[in-house]
Amino acid sequence: MLPPMGDMLKLIRWAVRIDRCNNVADFRLMARRRLPGPIFHYIDGGADDEVTYRRNTEAYERCDLVPNVLAGVESIDMSITVMGQKIDMPLFCAPTALQRLFHHDGERAVAKAAEKFGTMFGISSLGTISIEAVSTIKTPKLFQLYFHKDRGLTNSMIERCVAANFDVLALTVDTITGGNRERDLRTGFTSPPRLTLKSLLSFAMHPRWAANYFMREKFELPQLKDYVKEGSSISVSVGDYFSTMLDQSMNWQDAEDVRKKWGKQFCLKGIMSIADAKRAVDIGATGIMVSNHGGRQLDGSRSPFDQLAEIVNAVGDRIDVICDGGITRGTHVLKALSVGAKACSGGRFYLYALAAAGQAGVERALGNLRAEIERDMKLMGCQSVDQLSRVNLRFR
Repeated sequence: MLPPMGDMLKLIRWAVRIDRCNNVADFRLMARRRLPGPIFHYIDGGADDEVTYRRNTEAYERCDLVPNVLAGVESIDMSITVMGQKIDMPLFCAPTALQRLFHHDGERAVAKAAEKFGTMFGISSLGTISIEAVSTIKTPKLFQLYFHKDRGLTNSMIERCVAANFDVLALTVDTITGGNRERDLRTGFTSPPRLTLKSLLSFAMHPRWAANYFMREKFELPQLKDYVKEGSSISVSVGDYFSTMLDQSMNWQDAEDVRKKWGKQFCLKGIMSIADAKRAVDIGATGIMVSNHGGRQLDGSRSPFDQLAEIVNAVGDRIDVICDGGITRGTHVLKALSVGAKACSGGRFYLYALAAAGQAGVERALGNLRAEIERDMKLMGCQSVDQLSRVNLRFR
């Protein structure tokens, strides 16, 4: 869990170098120090009272691991295959929007870090570099598709992903309207940031961020720029963008049509019910991401980890199930894999690190979690991921 507020001020002076960032909480403090307030809170916040946001991590703490010993664990293999992609660790970088707001290298930094660690990364429809910019990265690539009212835009992104040899397409299905992200309402967050007296003061207090943002490559949304004016500026909140630009009539037939047009590994991101998981199988999806969008959409919804067992029981033998969100520790990954997830993914764990130190930060964050997973597998008495099972778990 993140440290209580009382400890944060004590830690904020300490977490100033990435070699002292030993966990997600350390990187969160460093990101808070380096980003203007509205941008930090865009990463850090959730919907409404942020109950679901907190629950996503707390859910793991209601589950205990039961280790075995004398298992000969000198050599550990944590590699997995998910949606046809062989990756070197069972955790990957989920697609997230607007990354060059957090660090000027944005998605390029995340892609290169993922490549170094042999894991998958994602680019969003609201990404700040083009699909083509990462086509040469030699690690599995996932594209997160938002289903726009403009079908020409939606089809264009699919076609560009095919041409750029992306491996997986993930259709996001839980953003039919924007969540009520009250932190963004309070801070006035927009993308790119509006120049107001309040925002200018925040920029002045973060001169390194401001210099990089204003003096480097112009901020834009390359997937959108040839179709909508929001390609260069979302002058409303991201929640309002979801509500006005995305197609609220999207249905299962649309999802199946996207899968057919894509023709490769296809995932639905945002599945939380057994009924929807079964429908995903029916339309030919090869993966589902059990996800509540990081607690940023429907507050009061279940955590992915709490819902994971039901979904794995229903469809886990027919489709790859990914547990997305709330992960801050290697033990969280092992618990999700023990329940039956094929892999885990997350956004904040690497976004805080990206904001803190760019590619070097993301590499440090991935390295920390890889080391935790390896150490925890040894402590669990497991030589490989396939030795993890529910036998190793007890729920409080």
